Amino acid sequence: MRRIILLLVWLSLLSFNSACNSGEPQTKAEQAGWKLSMQSYTLHRFTAVEALEKTQQLGLHYIEIYPGQKMGGDFGEALFGFTLGEEDQERLKSLAASKEIRIVSSGVWTATREEWDRVFAFAENMELEFISAEPALDDWDVVESLAKQHRIKVAVHNHPNESSYWKPEILLQAIEDRSDLLGSSADVGHYKRMGLDPLECIKQLEGKIISLHFKDIAPTEGVETLEDVVWGRGVLQVDEMLKELKRQKFRGYFTIEYEANWENNLPEIKESIDYFNEVVEELF
Repeated sequence: MRRIILLLVWLSLLSFNSACNSGEPQTKAEQAGWKLSMQSYTLHRFTAVEALEKTQQLGLHYIEIYPGQKMGGDFGEALFGFTLGEEDQERLKSLAASKEIRIVSSGVWTATREEWDRVFAFAENMELEFISAEPALDDWDVVESLAKQHRIKVAVHNHPNESSYWKPEILLQAIEDRSDLLGSSADVGHYKRMGLDPLECIKQLEGKIISLHFKDIAPTEGVETLEDVVWGRGVLQVDEMLKELKRQKFRGYFTIEYEANWENNLPEIKESIDYFNEVVEELF
């Protein structure tokens, strides 16, 4: 049975890779090495299987699945993460490939020192490019060693609180003189929520950005915090951030984390994708 599953996974991935490698990239963003990816927390009211379906509906080919999301479908009550059995991991990769989607990352991971080994082993088996994570400052020796061992990048996320990597200086100091496998998963909305200028933060992180949790935010009546809106309609200067990333010759993932209208946010995400492609067409 396991051999059959592995064969199906291999055939699905071969078909997916052939499709991806045939012809020229469709957009200028793809030609520049800019890839739009879905952060499944955007769809956390749905299962991982449903998140893959909705990602396919948007025409996206990459996804970052958050640990703990209920798998759904034929996976029963299983959760995404290192407790997922190996056969289920192979089935999941096959399912994603059948939808021409690649699971490139997972996060945001927080773990004890003892759990990091399981996180990285899971990431390697799932063939992830990187994990989005928030390691304890005392765990960097362990995390760096495991990143090198498994050849998995670690993109550090900035949550909007002062006990996290909320400003670039904290991260840059933590990974100074460490492996190039370590970098940033820059959440531009959270920088603004902490009173920082996201554009300046991106400049500070030049050369260290592996991915972004990309978004636009704006004040909303009756809500104290800045809420997600369609890209280009908020206060984050999306076009200026994209210009800066072009200047940096950034190549990587723009992970869509749209934290609004939870039950039906695909239309707004589609508008955001269209805006992104319009700006990039002009930039390149």
